[in-house]
Amino acid sequence: MAGRLLGLVLAFTLPAACAKTEPPSVADAGARRPPSTPAATPVKVEPPLAPDPSFQLPAVERIVAIGDVHGDVSALRAALRLASAIDEAGKWIGKNLVVVQTGDQLDRGDDEPQIIDLLARLRDEAKSAGGAVHALNGNHEVMNVQADFRYVTPDGFHDFSGGHPDALHQQLTANVPLEQRGRAAAFLPGGEVARRLSVQPIVIQIGGNVFVHGGVLEQHVRYGLGRMNRETSAWMAGAPSESAPAGIASERAPIWVRDYSEGTPSAERCAELSRVLHALSGTRMIVGHTVQRQGINSACDGKVWRIDVGLSRFYGAKPSVLEIRGDSVRVVSLVGSAAPAPLE
Repeated sequence: MAGRLLGLVLAFTLPAACAKTEPPSVADAGARRPPSTPAATPVKVEPPLAPDPSFQLPAVERIVAIGDVHGDVSALRAALRLASAIDEAGKWIGKNLVVVQTGDQLDRGDDEPQIIDLLARLRDEAKSAGGAVHALNGNHEVMNVQADFRYVTPDGFHDFSGGHPDALHQQLTANVPLEQRGRAAAFLPGGEVARRLSVQPIVIQIGGNVFVHGGVLEQHVRYGLGRMNRETSAWMAGAPSESAPAGIASERAPIWVRDYSEGTPSAERCAELSRVLHALSGTRMIVGHTVQRQGINSACDGKVWRIDVGLSRFYGAKPSVLEIRGDSVRVVSLVGSAAPAPLE
């Protein structure tokens, strides 16, 4: 395990594992077939979409979704107050409310430990009150466990400099720049912070609402969304592995894709989204990852809601959250609330 992790520590650019790993299309396979290969050689057919119910939770009365917060605990608190989840002292008052934060708690800001602690505390307080807090892992959580620190602020390194890593992580970080060793030890698989992140899923579904940082594609459903959650959790917690699991290592992973969140999705992408939701018996998908300068909005006839509005100081947007009550969806912001979206 030590040898495998050392490679992660020394790779401070996006790992090669994040390169595109999709198989060639059937047409490409035919074009590349050697002349001597019989034309009748069978092509492997992918299995049909098959939902994995381990990531699916029952419907609830009220859900509030919060997008990327990027190291700004004040922005997170403001969004939680807007959702009536916490009071001015930061205590849970949401009763049976369910809050979903769609990933990217880390990087670009200086309040990462406070965000991690706040979400962990509220997770316990909400559970005791009959509600829930679900924080997802986005690409920035995964990048940090991969020792990709390109978006970490100087304070982000300083915040983790006083830790006490175990002997293995001390050895693994010996060749890391001194100012980065504490963070590397904390975030490497099996490190203190990585273990805390390991409880956060990549994808969850609550009733008909599918929550993910980037987007769920058909290939992800075939791979298995519950399987992806389990493999990512085990890797972060320190299970022996050469690299991040295949389900999140590709640039087409659900933490990276922008198929539904960038601009106006094409008809083809909206059609894939419809097939994914049908396979999951879902109504809509809620995604972050791509800043929406016009505010929270929907696309594909309301089948996807894009909720990353750039809450952090880095982007400077005003707090805004998405509230879901059954079939009713509305945007809640400091400057007013949008009317409920039409039922889809």
